[in-house]
Amino acid sequence: MEATAQEVDQAVRAAHAARGALADRTVRAAFLRSAADQLQAAKDHLVEAADAETALGPVRLTGELARTCYQLRAFADIVDEGAFLDVVINHPDDTATPPIPDLRRYKVPLGVVAVYSASNFPFAFSVAGGDTASALAAGCPVVVKAHPDHPALSEMVAAALRRAAAEHDIPAGVLGLVHGFDAGVELVRHPLVAAAGFTGSVRGGRALFDAAAARPVPIPFHGELGSLNPVLITEAAATERAEAIGAGLAGSMTLGVGQFCVKPGLVLAPTGAAGDRLVKSLTDAVSDVEAGVLLDHRMRDNFIAGVAERAELPDVESPVTAGAGSEHTVSPGFLTVAASRLAAEGEHDLLLEECFGPLTVVVRYEDESEANAVLSRLPGNLTATVHLSAEEAAGEGRGAEILAELTPLAGRVLVNGWPTGVAVAPAQHHGGPYPATTSTSTSVGGTAIERWLRPVAYQGAPAALLPAELRDDNPLGLPRRFNGRLER
Repeated sequence: MEATAQEVDQAVRAAHAARGALADRTVRAAFLRSAADQLQAAKDHLVEAADAETALGPVRLTGELARTCYQLRAFADIVDEGAFLDVVINHPDDTATPPIPDLRRYKVPLGVVAVYSASNFPFAFSVAGGDTASALAAGCPVVVKAHPDHPALSEMVAAALRRAAAEHDIPAGVLGLVHGFDAGVELVRHPLVAAAGFTGSVRGGRALFDAAAARPVPIPFHGELGSLNPVLITEAAATERAEAIGAGLAGSMTLGVGQFCVKPGLVLAPTGAAGDRLVKSLTDAVSDVEAGVLLDHRMRDNFIAGVAERAELPDVESPVTAGAGSEHTVSPGFLTVAASRLAAEGEHDLLLEECFGPLTVVVRYEDESEANAVLSRLPGNLTATVHLSAEEAAGEGRGAEILAELTPLAGRVLVNGWPTGVAVAPAQHHGGPYPATTSTSTSVGGTAIERWLRPVAYQGAPAALLPAELRDDNPLGLPRRFNGRLER
């Protein structure tokens, strides 16, 4: 099934030729809603195919498909509203210094977007996932590089989106699909590809990011690469509710067999009696979790090897040993280590790298300075979490100071919660400093559309030549800023 260079070229050129069919926002929004309808209508067949290829289970997959349909409809609403166009109009003002000419600014689609599917979300971060939905909403055709873990499902989803396109006389080429490693490289290098979205490993994402930057005409590459998602538990929080925190951590780190991109992979917990209670609670809860199936044997092998390499480090203990289960499964577990081992560069640095699967590392700290020393060594993350006591959450103690310390580390900072279960909401931000992502944008939520747009301003353009979005009479009823005043 691997696409040749010629087939990649054909897919990109077909997508490029379909740009005009997305120009009408009304048609675009209707297409997105039809795509959701088509996926919903084929739910049973899609979930069955997805489970056969991923073993994620019908319950999880049904929920993920519902999320995918919701995303498509939510972006249709965003297209209808039109605020994403960021229309700004300034009439001439000769009294300003320097004088202001007639200026009208809005955003236009970049062009063909390459989307690289993720392994762990065969619906929500794949062919019809958030990257595709937001790109189509922006008016950009898409060519998807299918993930090798679910090729048949990818074809079925692409067919559903093309059926939706046909309902609105949009060419099938608006959604291209290619398979294979070499096809993915060819795709990011194609001169008609204007931007790319990626969810996957640091190694693979960085290689594509470098290829995108090395092109004769570099393009934006919005990559989600990897994240440790640290958690800091204050001594007061552990004293107040150690058992609940331990049980909550177990549920979060083992959810989906630890294959969520925001799995908490490193947890700072205090030494002493309260921290010991927390570790015991975590031990009991993780011990009760059954072994599960990872997405493919390569991931399983990497997980088993990664756990073993970490467990062999000096002074690292395994209260619950993670590793191989049956022939196809892995069992969850966690490691513990003293914060002093991680406070400075050394042989334990491997513990500061993500281990994909149901494993977390509990770092026991003696005082605030030790915890801060470990935090200062962490790379960028999608999330950072703090668990505070009731008094700390109410403003007593260092609660606000801790939030300020965590903010530079991540794109989303959580208080007294767990990062897994990413809400698809307008205020959501799913991104973070490198290597969590390669840009400052989000791949979840309404503002994900901004990745596929660029601003353009018209100066002194005659009214008869202006796009309808920039006319004074606002025939499309768009939200806009008109001569400094926000209109809705």
